Amino acid sequence: MPSPLSRRNALLAGAAAGSALALAAAPAHAHRRPRGPFGRHGSPSARLTPTTLYVHPRGAGDFTGVQAAVDAATGPGRTLVIAPGVYRETVSVPADRTDMTWIGACDDARDVVVVHDNAAGTPKPGGGTYGTSGSATTTLRPDGFTARRITFANDWLRADHPGISGTQAVAVKVMGDRSAFFDCRFLGHQDTLYADSASPATVARQYFARCYAEGDVDFVFGRATAVFEDCHFRTLLRPDLSSAPFGFVFAPSTAVAAPRGFLVTRSRISSEAPDGFYKLARPWVPSSDPTARPMLTVRETRIDAGIDAVAPYANMSSGHPWQEQRFAEYRNTGPGAVITVPENRPQLDRVRAASHTPRAHLGDWRPR
Repeated sequence: MPSPLSRRNALLAGAAAGSALALAAAPAHAHRRPRGPFGRHGSPSARLTPTTLYVHPRGAGDFTGVQAAVDAATGPGRTLVIAPGVYRETVSVPADRTDMTWIGACDDARDVVVVHDNAAGTPKPGGGTYGTSGSATTTLRPDGFTARRITFANDWLRADHPGISGTQAVAVKVMGDRSAFFDCRFLGHQDTLYADSASPATVARQYFARCYAEGDVDFVFGRATAVFEDCHFRTLLRPDLSSAPFGFVFAPSTAVAAPRGFLVTRSRISSEAPDGFYKLARPWVPSSDPTARPMLTVRETRIDAGIDAVAPYANMSSGHPWQEQRFAEYRNTGPGAVITVPENRPQLDRVRAASHTPRAHLGDWRPR
């Protein structure tokens, strides 16, 4: 099994291999060196006009960093074309950058990596620690955000920081409605992909297609109305542990007023860990929303042997048993989906399954 360090090296090597394509990824006009503090546009006023900005790690585009491009891309409907490379930075996209699109200028999301290494317990320069949300490598607040062929990663490792107890390390936190990710990757350990909304009273529809996510503890979590279609979730080995459970794949925190939570459909859940060492999910009822009623439906998905088939669900906190939440399955396959104790695996019948579909979750929004 690969060690955490070798995993980090592989992540960076994958992007480095793609960097040979970087110059070709930018358009001909972008091969000129940037002029002035705002890239090739040269002045604050000129930077407001283009709808497409090119990011290149070696200066062959408008900007060498993603955050710099986000800062310049004021107004709705802006597009960032990101050349292959490793962008080691934290990125925060304000809510007013509505309908923004990021496109990896590559054939494989491994070639474009946005990565940093903060954890919840990492000390902040001004005092205190980052906390779970603050640990995010990328924070996406606007409605209508779309990403294609990009890796979002947090490569903070427990082994490097034995004195830190706040080990949540978010790769991306996405909060906006109508947020879509196509052919993207989400890499981390604990709390990798935070599919959230702006508040418990706000519904945020999110769509993930042909994506890959890996981690160990609650690595897909939050209160969004999120659809994961044709995705691959992979649980990691835990060198720091020798007994089960190593962790949990999903930890939804759906608000009680939200009619839909997480939907996983036609996907796969695999594992590096020994058979039965992971749970499928546990409900997260945060202290900030004690009335939350988490919802997760997993349907027509292959669940490999790494998931505990006998007892796939667990509780996160007392007073909020998973049996009282909105957990259900439908027509899953694989050794991790075998029903041996029926009361431990709530199943939908065909009639109820008809209302647990991407269309039902996303309503009038059709991701493109």
